Amino acid sequence: MKKNKIFIACDSTNIFRVKKIIQKTQNSKINFGYKFGLEFFNSKNGRKFISKLNKKIIFADLKLNDIPNTCVSTIKAIKDLKVDYLTIHISSGLEALKACKKISGKIKLTGVSILTSLDNIALKQIGYNKDVKKIVMNQAKLAKKANLDALVCSAQEVQIVKKIFNKEIITPGIRLDSKSNDQKRVMTPNQAYKNGSDWLVIGRPITKGNIQKNLKILVDHLNQ
Repeated sequence: MKKNKIFIACDSTNIFRVKKIIQKTQNSKINFGYKFGLEFFNSKNGRKFISKLNKKIIFADLKLNDIPNTCVSTIKAIKDLKVDYLTIHISSGLEALKACKKISGKIKLTGVSILTSLDNIALKQIGYNKDVKKIVMNQAKLAKKANLDALVCSAQEVQIVKKIFNKEIITPGIRLDSKSNDQKRVMTPNQAYKNGSDWLVIGRPITKGNIQKNLKILVDHLNQ
């Protein structure tokens, strides 16, 4: 039976807490990876901790978004960490995406589409005049053109993205109940997998409170 694949969002600067999250999410029924964002990478001992992680799938969610040269230099600067996935905003532009893909090596360069914390109202405030789905479709075309290895999008857009981009799809904004927190475009794990997500990103629904109890709720949900 194919295992569900989930990245646990280690959104903390507390090394002890992150160790506890990793220790308590060892589960034979799920293939876990661990996502580290800017918060952890920029913490006092974050980089050192990641450099010593062995036999774990590491997702460096740095969301690079800069001129091509700066993005390329950043990838070169973290290559010693041997991360498996690294995110770059597709809105960085095709030139930056292609330049980063050219030097990314074994790292799976992962394009980030419109953040799941944004909806059409927020996009209009920023200055976009198209709705979320149209923008994400266009971004999927750029990801394909740049030959990226994976793409991050909301579960609500997975079906349209897969018509354009046929590599790995990583889905944040996953909730086990109706609490969306600061996310806008959310779905349950089963809904996301049904839509075609390859990896889910889950943070607070697992890491907040009793991790093992939360894991049991997750496994029960997946078995429904």
